[in-house]
Amino acid sequence: MAGEASGDARGAELLEALQPQLAGLRVLGAGGPKMQALATGPFLEWSGEAVVGLWDVLKKYGYFRAQMDRMLAEIETTQPDVLLLIDYPGFNLRLAKAAKQRFPKLKTVFYVSPQVWAWNRGRIPKMARYLDLMLCIFPFEKALYEASGLKTEFVGHPMLDSLAPLKTETPRSENLVGLFPGSRDKEVRRLFPVMLEAARLLSSRVPGLRFEAPAANTRVAAWMLEHLKNSNLDPAFCRIGLDRFYPLAQEATVGMVCSGTATLEAAYFGLPMLITYKVAALTWLAGKLLVRIPFIGMPNVLAGRQIVPELLQGQASPQKLAATLEELLQKPSLRATQQDEFAKIIRGLGSPGAGAHAAREIANVLSLTRENNVAKTA
Repeated sequence: MAGEASGDARGAELLEALQPQLAGLRVLGAGGPKMQALATGPFLEWSGEAVVGLWDVLKKYGYFRAQMDRMLAEIETTQPDVLLLIDYPGFNLRLAKAAKQRFPKLKTVFYVSPQVWAWNRGRIPKMARYLDLMLCIFPFEKALYEASGLKTEFVGHPMLDSLAPLKTETPRSENLVGLFPGSRDKEVRRLFPVMLEAARLLSSRVPGLRFEAPAANTRVAAWMLEHLKNSNLDPAFCRIGLDRFYPLAQEATVGMVCSGTATLEAAYFGLPMLITYKVAALTWLAGKLLVRIPFIGMPNVLAGRQIVPELLQGQASPQKLAATLEELLQKPSLRATQQDEFAKIIRGLGSPGAGAHAAREIANVLSLTRENNVAKTA
C-alpha cells in the first residue's frame, strides 16, 4: 500500500527486486501506476488522491474512511502473508493498527519510516505493538525505533539509486536562479506566486539574472504560465520547464526550494539554496503544536544544525526570499560552504541498493512465514 508518487516509485523498486527471488509471488493492494504495472492481483490506482495539510484531510475524510474499510475487507478475503506499507504514514499507520487488531498473525512491515521522531516520539512504542518490521532510510532512525522494541533495519536511501543516473557534469550557469515550488497543485499555488514576486524583486537588484521553474506535469505547467501572464510578466521572464527539476538543480547557481523531499534531492546535486514553505493557517498552527525539532528541511535535520536558511509561513515573504537569495548569490563562500555540507550529508546516507536491500528483508519475512505455516501443518 502506497499513497503518492514517491511511495509508488519506492514500491516499484522493491517489487522489481523481489519478484525474481520468489516464484509465485502474488501482489495486490493500492498505489500508483508503477506498482500497478507489477501487481498480479486486484490493485487500486489512487496516487492522485494524495493530500497535504490538516484541512485537506478533513475535507476528504469520508473518502479515506471508505478506502480503509475496503482495504481491511480485502485483507480478510485474500489473507496475505505480509502487509507492506510504504510511506504515507497518516493513512498507513492507521491501516497497520486496524489490520493487526483484526488479523494478529498478519506480518506488518513499514518501508520508508515515518518521521514521528519530528513530531511525536512517544508514538514509537505504540507502533511497536502493531508493526513487525520497520525499514528505515536514515541511519539515525534505527536506534530510535529499536529502543522501543520494534525490529528495524536501515536499508539506505533510495534516492542514491534513482538520482545517480541523472547526475551530469554540466557547469552551473552563473546567472540562472531556480524556483522550485513543489509538485502538488496546492503547494505550487501557494508558493509559486511568492517565489515569482521574489524573482521580480531580485531581478531589479541583480541585473542579468535568468529564472526557471520546473513543473511536475502539464496541468501544473499550464497554471504557472497563466499566473505569469496574469502577473503582467513576459512568459520569458521565468521559463516553465516540464520535468526539469533534476537538470535545473544541476544548472542553477542558487534556488528557492519547497520543503520536502526536494530539499534533499537538491542537496544531492549540490544546489545552494534556501528552503521555504507555506500551508493553510490551521495546518500551520497544528504543526507548531506538534513538531518537536528545530528544523523542517532534511539537510538541516541531518546536519543537526542550520546549514540552509529556512523561510517558513510568515517569513516566506517575497522581500525576505529575495534578500536571502541575493546574499547567497553575491557570496560564493556561502554557496561553497553549503555544498561542502551537502556532500557530507549524502555520504552519511549509506550505499546504493535500498530497494534491493528492502526486498531481501521482505523475502526473509515471507520465507519465515511460509516455514511457520508448513511446520504448523505438519
